Amino acid sequence: MGEIVRLASPEDGVECDAWHEAPHEARRGGLVICHAIWGVTPHLKELAGEYAARGYEVVIPSLFDRFQRGFPEHNTDPAVLAHQMELGARTGWGLDVLDFVQAAIDALQPPVFLMGFCFGGTVAWLAAARCTGLSAVASYYGGNIVDHVTETPQVPTILHLGKRDETIPPAAVQAIRDHHPELPVNMYDAGHGFNNESPERYNAEAADLARHRTLELFDNA
Repeated sequence: MGEIVRLASPEDGVECDAWHEAPHEARRGGLVICHAIWGVTPHLKELAGEYAARGYEVVIPSLFDRFQRGFPEHNTDPAVLAHQMELGARTGWGLDVLDFVQAAIDALQPPVFLMGFCFGGTVAWLAAARCTGLSAVASYYGGNIVDHVTETPQVPTILHLGKRDETIPPAAVQAIRDHHPELPVNMYDAGHGFNNESPERYNAEAADLARHRTLELFDNA
């Protein structure tokens, strides 16, 4: 079972909550998960359990804690989407939360891996370029990666994107490929949020293949 722990920014000492789950079997490494715009949802806690069952020690920092504390009770809530988007904008769409990400990395013994979804997918991209102590990064459908396309990952990194994701148009995908021709950009016949197990978004085939590729990346890093 997981628990809430506290992390402190290495830059200014501001604290954030984080979900922590110890590995259920022999430890394979640490894993930081960067949440989507909704925060540390029940789905992500379940995902932490799935990776803990594979031997990963998981930490999910609550990246909006400078502005709003607490974990949401629901995976998605359209009534608060505008508010959550405002929180994302206040972080510079990921630029101003990397200290909390670094705190999560520093809380784990190496090797440390990282994955992120949606808002967290962009954070994952930025972490691959700017954070230290990582071995590999998997980014899922980060809608603002194109705004930071000149950033260069310093560790092995892969992207998982949906061909039918309206938030990441083909021109954005091409811009990423043009700037990083060596980067694995995996495209799936799916829409945005295909790893989120909600009826309107989940695509089992895409989620399974992306998971396989992510684990293969981690294993070979």
